Amino acid sequence: MIDFYYWTTPNGHKVTMFLEESGLDYNIKPINISKGEQFAPDFLKIAPNNRIPAIVDYSPSGGGEPISIFESGAILLYLADKTKQFIPQDLRGRNECLQWLFWQMGGLGPMAGQNHHFVQYAPEQLPYAIDRYVKETSRLYGVLNKLLSDGREYICGDYSIADMACYPWVVPHERQRQDMNQFPYLSSWFERIGNRPATQKAYDIAKSINTAPTVDQNAKSILFGQDAKTVV
Repeated sequence: MIDFYYWTTPNGHKVTMFLEESGLDYNIKPINISKGEQFAPDFLKIAPNNRIPAIVDYSPSGGGEPISIFESGAILLYLADKTKQFIPQDLRGRNECLQWLFWQMGGLGPMAGQNHHFVQYAPEQLPYAIDRYVKETSRLYGVLNKLLSDGREYICGDYSIADMACYPWVVPHERQRQDMNQFPYLSSWFERIGNRPATQKAYDIAKSINTAPTVDQNAKSILFGQDAKTVV
């Protein structure tokens, strides 16, 4: 059994997608980040960065004590290695997959996240910031579109954790001011993943837990008002 500490965000969806694809036994423990539940002391023992998702695996490979993992990319890699699913087992294939996983963690996720912030949530519209992150999101979409233009169905050929990492950050493309018609290969990839039963189940689970926006006026001070004092 895996305890999965989750909220209905792109990073949360990544892990639900893997768990549904793999068939692992898991138990969702919702962490409502809009209400500040990510700062509870018990959760911080598992996720010291005050962020979802996180997991506790009570049956780690090789046995021993339960192991806790935080950060969505680390969780995907851990689960892929645990199950030997959704990551190539040969050296070159594995490293290609890891490159694109880290590309999402260091590029697509953070840049799209800043896009969301300045386009939707900032208290004032800052044209420079909006232009900067909308254009960078477009560039990153273009990188994926070019990769997929060689005929491959998924980022690394076969479906992998690289796809699971990227897909939830493309779901809100309209709010990111991205026109999917400009990215035909990415659009086909996006539709292909959206049609997977496990993807549909993951998003159905999200709807059963929360349908309210993660960021509202009350949540802004919780999500955007933290500094070092939060972790002292």
